[in-house]
Amino acid sequence: MQRKDSLYQNFVRILEEELQPAMGCTEPIALAYAAAKVREALGKRPERMKVALSGNLMKNVKSVIVPNTGGLRGIETSVAAGAAAGAAERELEVISTVDEAGREAIRAFLREVPIQVERLESPSVLDMELTAWAGDDTALIRITDRHTNIVSLQRNGKELPRAEQGETQDTPADKADRGLLSVERIVEFADCLDVEDVRSVLERQVSYNMAIAQEGMEHEYGAGIGRTLLEDGGSLKNKVKSMAAAGSDARMSGCELPVVINSGSGNQGITASVPVVVWAREKGYDEERMYRALAVSNLLAIHQKAYIGVLSAYCGAVSAGSASAAGIAYLEGGGYDAVAHTMVNALAITSGVICDGAKASCAGKIAVAVESGILGYQMYRQGHQFWGGDGIVSKGVDQTIRNVGELARDGMKETDRKIVELMLDNLSSASGAVETGNC
Repeated sequence: MQRKDSLYQNFVRILEEELQPAMGCTEPIALAYAAAKVREALGKRPERMKVALSGNLMKNVKSVIVPNTGGLRGIETSVAAGAAAGAAERELEVISTVDEAGREAIRAFLREVPIQVERLESPSVLDMELTAWAGDDTALIRITDRHTNIVSLQRNGKELPRAEQGETQDTPADKADRGLLSVERIVEFADCLDVEDVRSVLERQVSYNMAIAQEGMEHEYGAGIGRTLLEDGGSLKNKVKSMAAAGSDARMSGCELPVVINSGSGNQGITASVPVVVWAREKGYDEERMYRALAVSNLLAIHQKAYIGVLSAYCGAVSAGSASAAGIAYLEGGGYDAVAHTMVNALAITSGVICDGAKASCAGKIAVAVESGILGYQMYRQGHQFWGGDGIVSKGVDQTIRNVGELARDGMKETDRKIVELMLDNLSSASGAVETGNC
């Protein structure tokens, strides 16, 4: 693979498209973004609103604290944050500039503006429709498939011009082709990578995600998984797990620091990057080697999610944890064989961990996923592996990845429905609850 090749440029574009900054858990922030856009289209403060969400969106919004709200959580809070104080042009950082006056505006909005919440039956797992009314005017927004993908924005029943909508429905030509990813090609890309082509993207990921991980280590957030893990000592493996978990501790508990996401998820962005950075710095690898390993880890996480889908019953930490361990294998000088065997071993160990929404326990799942990933790498170094025919493991790492994707996307549909059903039974009890945090 050469720098001028279309395949090389495609992989660079994938990293640029996927590794985007976001503040707070992605789903409530996407909802806040939609609320800010629909208020913008309405042209005035809404007097009432209706929110219809797919089950998976409800699952990921109901329990996580929304940053810059004073510790509030839930669907209504996310909507109020965007509608009362959001800056729509900032997209997934829509509420990053909210100050105390903005927080008071959010609280007032929750008191004064009725917000009706409904389940949206949709073939898309990521689907939201928000309607806002004020006087005789109405506005509607529909976002589908991707967190900022506006497919409809209307005022008084008329579709607004594309220039007013912001990001709109993608065409195939708009995005880099994820279908060209394979483990072998990802390793080849990393080997020939000119780091300058991705430096700005990866520098931002390292800066943001390590900052929130450090924040989670220094202050009490959520269940304190990262800090708890340190009680087991300061081995490299434990440092790797604890820092990744600490980033999620902070993020799930409303920390007002941004993260760089991977595959639409901040937790996956943290998991795909922090272990590689901690390992590289502890062992003294140079920056260029670290960036190549980060390219491997990020692209492997994206490769897996292309089969799994953006939201599912399958915990994204598992795919990101296996990817980060494969990045560590590459960092240590391993080639395709090391990366492939690490991936297969890790996926064989932890595939099937469920996603029951964004919340404090995500940090624990990240720790487990990173642990299994490193175990998979240690198995490879000692000449041990899982073979094709061992459970869902097939001959060839990419076929195993496809198997996992089929399991997550198709096999766990009924599991997903049941998870959403169980969680929504308690929807009202979590919405609007207050919890304090530091950042």
